[in-house]
Amino acid sequence: MGNRACTTATRNHRCTLARALAVLSLTLLAACSSSPSRSPSRPMNLGWSNERAAAPPPDAANDVLFRAIGLVGTPYRWGGNTPAGGFDCSGLVGYIYKTSTGVMLPRTSQEMAGFGRERVDAEDLTSGDLVFFGSRGSVSHVGIYVGKGRFVHAPNSGGTVRLDNLDGPYWKDHFVYGRRVL
Repeated sequence: MGNRACTTATRNHRCTLARALAVLSLTLLAACSSSPSRSPSRPMNLGWSNERAAAPPPDAANDVLFRAIGLVGTPYRWGGNTPAGGFDCSGLVGYIYKTSTGVMLPRTSQEMAGFGRERVDAEDLTSGDLVFFGSRGSVSHVGIYVGKGRFVHAPNSGGTVRLDNLDGPYWKDHFVYGRRVL
């Protein structure tokens, strides 16, 4: 086997090992924080696929949370909507909901702001709710509330998907409302 084939085989082995470790880490995190009532008959959708989930699972909010937290660190890319290509804010939220619950959200944060069951004030947010930010009554940013005053979002060019606090200096002044989807 030549050097080129060996290098490719080594790289493939490292990529496979890295993916396996990432899945194992997420699985261990899920096991540590899941409730005993979780049904083992329907595993959480951890595959990084662009395919829509079959149907919203009974514990859809948990699937949304694990998927959102698992994407922290993914690069920001305007117009992006996949882990491989990067995410903008609405691309991230749409991808998470589509792949973990089967819910197809509109593409932009403004369109998402009108989607869902009800508006929710900051003090009434529950895990999996969408959180919207903007100014002068206009929505320009969206994220997913994960609990304890924190949300996951793709904030800006040059950055990565990250976890922030709703009461952070910028976010508390620009919070518009939450929206319950599940």
